[in-house]
Amino acid sequence: METGGNGGDPGPMNGKNARLSGANRHMNPDQTTRPRLQALRDAGVSIWLDTLSRELLETGAFAALVADYSVTGVTSNPTIFAKAIKGSDRYDDQIRRLVTSGARDPQTLFLALALDDVRQAADVLRPSYDASDGQDGFVSFECTPDLADDTDGTIAQALELWRRLARPNVLIKVPATDAGIPAIEELTARGVNVNVTLLFSLSRYEQVIEAYIAGLERRLEAGERVDGIASVASFFVSRVDAKADAQLPAGSDLRGRIAIANARSAYWRYRKRFTDERWLILHDAGAKPQRPLWASTGTKNPAYSDVLYVDELVVPDAINTMPEATLRAFADHGQPGGSFDWSPDAVEETLRCAEAAGVDLDAITAELERAGVESFCQSYEELLRRIESKLAAIVLDVSDSRAADRWSNEGGPVSLEPGTRGRA
Repeated sequence: METGGNGGDPGPMNGKNARLSGANRHMNPDQTTRPRLQALRDAGVSIWLDTLSRELLETGAFAALVADYSVTGVTSNPTIFAKAIKGSDRYDDQIRRLVTSGARDPQTLFLALALDDVRQAADVLRPSYDASDGQDGFVSFECTPDLADDTDGTIAQALELWRRLARPNVLIKVPATDAGIPAIEELTARGVNVNVTLLFSLSRYEQVIEAYIAGLERRLEAGERVDGIASVASFFVSRVDAKADAQLPAGSDLRGRIAIANARSAYWRYRKRFTDERWLILHDAGAKPQRPLWASTGTKNPAYSDVLYVDELVVPDAINTMPEATLRAFADHGQPGGSFDWSPDAVEETLRCAEAAGVDLDAITAELERAGVESFCQSYEELLRRIESKLAAIVLDVSDSRAADRWSNEGGPVSLEPGTRGRA
């Protein structure tokens, strides 16, 4: 494995190592005048936004981030949509129209609202998708978290979401749970773009890569095309440090480094698996590698740099999905490449030192995976409650409106109770 640049990052890839994506080679170099973001893109990192809302879309703020901040993708999750719908009345008119047409189920309403946002964002990003030959420019939408432990349910819902979204530049998010791994393989085999989410551990990452490759191999064996399929593996970062730091003594120089070493170790696995002989068969058939995506990159510890998990994770072919505050902070004072040695040997030494210091990374990542599912379930339940609240108000409003119409037509007030039509 050749290395070069800062911190042991791989240099230009030649020979079979050129089989990796190089998505940013296709991007317009004049797209941004922000030098730090340009440097990030020049290093091979795609910049995605880790939030989505109708306000961002309708005000033009999202399009402005695409134009001015080099954003070439967007991710969403139940927590993001819960905040978007709870804090805005921009969805109310659509809910009212859906209610008038007979919709009452909160999940049905949620999917109608959210999928409209995803389609609109995908259309804004379509030029990035086309310019990168289908390696960038994606919007991610997650299967509902109540299915995280249901393989068949995940597959069925993901296929339905893929059908309804009807855009080549969308990714369906599937969690990297025990039930999610076979779903990832099956969906890939059926031609669905998958964003593997809630990924924390290296052992789980190996399963994720295997599921993607196996799904592509099944397509190839069946005589189906593999060149139009995209996938990313979303490795969560800052949450690992939040747990690991708590197991380290104050002042330890391992604080703020274990999560990055974990992600960097995953990256070296990506380099190895997507340049081996098994992968080259798929590559020659047109398959694209499953790009690593750094998620949860907003800094949680105020003692650390607010762009720590961007600065230290600059590697070719990666994606960094950032909260808007982190994106703007990096544009202002980010330092692409960081200050530590992240060569493969240095990464493994950091992880060995963490283990010697009593950090049980396997236990931490297993706990975070389960906590992530539970957190998304809570956000999803909150989201449905919020929609139910809006629904109740709108149903009453619609009923009042219909009663008023009948009053006008019949010459007096009418009862709203079922089966009691007539004058009050």
